[in-house]
Amino acid sequence: MTADAPREVPAFDAQVFSPRRTRYCVAVPVINEGDRILGQLHKMQAHAGLADVILADGGSTDGSTDPERLKALGLRALLVKTGPGKLGAQIRMAMAWALDEGYEGVILVDGNDKDDTTEIVRFIEKLDAGYDFIQGSRFIPGGRAVRNPASRVWGIRLLHAPAISLSARHRYTDTTNGFRAYSRRLLTDPRVALFRDTLAGYELHYYLAIRAARLGFRVCEVPVTRIYPDDGSIPTKIGGWRGNLKILRVLADTCLHRYDP
Repeated sequence: MTADAPREVPAFDAQVFSPRRTRYCVAVPVINEGDRILGQLHKMQAHAGLADVILADGGSTDGSTDPERLKALGLRALLVKTGPGKLGAQIRMAMAWALDEGYEGVILVDGNDKDDTTEIVRFIEKLDAGYDFIQGSRFIPGGRAVRNPASRVWGIRLLHAPAISLSARHRYTDTTNGFRAYSRRLLTDPRVALFRDTLAGYELHYYLAIRAARLGFRVCEVPVTRIYPDDGSIPTKIGGWRGNLKILRVLADTCLHRYDP
């Protein structure tokens, strides 16, 4: 994809509640997160002013993305994907909109209320310092993994993170963590070619981590907290063994650079 190639972004509707106020924005991808996203957004109100918050909705039907409720919770905008694709498409939608709005960086955080959003300031500090990709990690000093399922922890530490680190030629410790940030410089680089429909799912996360390091962008990790519910439930969109097999296939394809432009 060349610098003047058209961007491939899924069709979406945007409801904008307020003008841009900050240099960076926080994009929260969601689909049917129910009370989890509402609780998370309520907590994020305590840190309003750090970064504008936008919701990247994949097509929720549970009422949790009611525009009036979101506006009252301080959101800047609600983007609702109407075109095809899954998580990667939601994120491309949010990033395209954020770049068009003039933001200098995008911070991503999941909408299932497992992350400590007070830690957004750590990503802002690294963006301000000139880093281009900042990965949140619960496994470095200062990070915490609270009630995280053992199978997931060991899957990340023994398989997922080593595979991506080897492909990236840069050591990462928490490569499935959706708490991360990207600079405008990285997102708009034609060698990255972010806006492609082939990056429709989880491969987008993996691809950007690998591509940023391989192209020599400034990359780092910051400590973050990931807390699973105390009732033993596991909020996730990855379903059963078929979902995990699909993740492994996507991981292999990405590490073998099959998504490189």
